[in-house]
Amino acid sequence: MAKQQDYKTLELPAKYAPKKSEPYMCTEQKAYFYQLLLAQKQEITDGNTDVLNSVRNDNSTDVGDESDNAAQEQALTMNLRMSERDNKLLAKINAALDRLENGTFGYSVISNEEIGISRMLARPLATMTVEEQEEYEARK
Repeated sequence: MAKQQDYKTLELPAKYAPKKSEPYMCTEQKAYFYQLLLAQKQEITDGNTDVLNSVRNDNSTDVGDESDNAAQEQALTMNLRMSERDNKLLAKINAALDRLENGTFGYSVISNEEIGISRMLARPLATMTVEEQEEYEARK
């Protein structure tokens, strides 16, 4: 019996997309989401590095008139807020990667039901079925 290939090392065809006709969260689907999540994580990490370098290199205060200084401070504040938002997203991506590792990715954290491939393609960080998410938001 051939050993099933690990989703972390599986090379997918360039135009592969998960299909409803495949077994839910088969190795190919897991590989697809693993690669997608890693790419998102890398993009955020690269962006955070750029923001941090920008902040570190921006030691110039009082470079112009009050308007210039205010604009510079506003840009810095905006970059830091975006970085904070990215860090929250990074935590969600890491949690999704953990769920992939322990076999719970694609299944509801509430009911353990399949979230569904359509929803996972639309929102790879989803942790609840559409119905559970709607009920959760209605209670908020």
